[in-house]
Amino acid sequence: MEEPTETQQSGSTRSYWRWRKKDFFPESSFQNLASYKAALSQTCPRLSDRLLARSSENNETVTLQKVSENPMQKCLNWWDLMWMAFGSVVGSGIFVLTGQEAHEEAGPAIVLSYAISGISALFSVFCYTEFAAEIPVAGGSFSYLRVELGDFVAFIAAGNLLLEATVGAAGLGRSWTSYFASMISSNSDFLLIKVDSLAEGFNLLDPLAVVVLLITNGIAMSGTRRTSWLNLITSILTFMVIVFIIVVGFMHAKTSNLEPFFPNGAKGVFTAAAVVYWSYTGFDMVANMAEETKRPSRDIPIGLVGSMSAITVIYCLMALALVMMVKYNDIDVNAAYSVAFEQIGMKWAKYLVSICALKGMTTSLLVGSLGQARYTTQIARAHMIPPWFALVHPKTGTPIYATMLTTILSAIVAFFTSLDVLSSVLSFTTLFIFMLVAVALLLRRYYVTNLTPKNDLVKFLVCLFVIIGASIGVTALWNSKKKGWVGYSVVTLFWLAGTLGMAFLSKQRFPRVWGVPLVPWLPCLSITMNVFLIGSLGLVAFLRFVICSAIMVVYYLLVGLHATYDMAHQNVEVKIEEGK
Repeated sequence: MEEPTETQQSGSTRSYWRWRKKDFFPESSFQNLASYKAALSQTCPRLSDRLLARSSENNETVTLQKVSENPMQKCLNWWDLMWMAFGSVVGSGIFVLTGQEAHEEAGPAIVLSYAISGISALFSVFCYTEFAAEIPVAGGSFSYLRVELGDFVAFIAAGNLLLEATVGAAGLGRSWTSYFASMISSNSDFLLIKVDSLAEGFNLLDPLAVVVLLITNGIAMSGTRRTSWLNLITSILTFMVIVFIIVVGFMHAKTSNLEPFFPNGAKGVFTAAAVVYWSYTGFDMVANMAEETKRPSRDIPIGLVGSMSAITVIYCLMALALVMMVKYNDIDVNAAYSVAFEQIGMKWAKYLVSICALKGMTTSLLVGSLGQARYTTQIARAHMIPPWFALVHPKTGTPIYATMLTTILSAIVAFFTSLDVLSSVLSFTTLFIFMLVAVALLLRRYYVTNLTPKNDLVKFLVCLFVIIGASIGVTALWNSKKKGWVGYSVVTLFWLAGTLGMAFLSKQRFPRVWGVPLVPWLPCLSITMNVFLIGSLGLVAFLRFVICSAIMVVYYLLVGLHATYDMAHQNVEVKIEEGK
């Protein structure tokens, strides 16, 4: 276990605004060039030591928080978390994807697509909630994976997630500009500055996106409570607009528009479900706020599970209202709700829809800024990046340096990179981490170090590999577009055998606070659904993940490994010195 460094011990008497080398690299491996060369020469034994090294709950929730020198303010309750989840999740996706997928794939059965995706998202929410209630730290999935799967897996997952969060924030900033421009002009690019000397895809500069990112991140830096209140007020206004859309939609509904209900059969429903699933992402950013929650054991389950259940119902009602207002093959794929209101003589309502979508993007940026900064903070606390980024400001109670890092990176990307380039970077990592969290939860329930018999561990791993293999199998069958039930029946039997085999194993640990129901069935379903959705992303997303992971492995071997090794063995080194 790590002990507080000199920086931590004297934090109360030192200025927050400091830039010394020791604040960035306090570890012994980076004191000078000779010590760094010595550390590099020990890369292999250090990697062997840290590769599968697991952190402890006490280390994540108590020891590492001392690195920040000042505590984050516990100012959130379940009501705040519910609205933060609403603000983070309910963005422009529901307005863009519903019409597109109803028209192209699912037809009126788009309602079932949203229901399937919502239930699948809830499986991941359940896993996150159990961890967040028992390990209430700012790191979210990084800390959960570090405790159960070890340093290396947690670092690779966290690094990719931070990269995609940066790109995602940049994409939202560019979308904000385009959406705002389309409200006041037929040319959605008229607010961009074209520079012919730059390469295609990077030659349309977007200063407005940078301004939006700076404002939202600036608000997030000013204080968690203030940000929560702003999100609450704007989200309630959005909720009122959504209620208006649903009520007016049903007032002008025609049951005849629901026929045929399955124009493209089950395939259309599931294809659409894989796409609209992205309308549910963002809840993981709320899980990162656990450290600032007053009563995590009560507030997190109510806030996360309650909000995602409500959002699922809202999405289903919005989708049903649209397909009952307009025949599915007459839906405008670019502006489904706006055009639908024009067709019933409420042309003014399209501006209401546009403002609602714009606000959704703004609050997604706002809550995303909070979550990304806290994720970065915990990674810095673990010394995988310089611990300077973990410092919490004594007055605002927020990690200003971590927020500045994510802000600057996303602003630079948003300024230069066009939407079509950003959209090619799909969220492979988000789904991959959802899957890993489900695996980590199963490992948490069935394996305890030095207590679980080796035979039980082997049986558990065999069952887990069978489940993952069956999930890959059904994904491959779906993407191969082969018809017939034989292949699906075989992989389903394997999945059932693996899950049933795991169900007969003895659980080694039970949740102290709040637990996922029906273990191992729900976590196994979460694994399968996330593998299935990963398969829908295509080869480009997979290659990007591999390339980015390779770059992060290089960074880990050169920097992160040695910093974490030094911190993990600090106690041992101190005792050796004292014994001399």
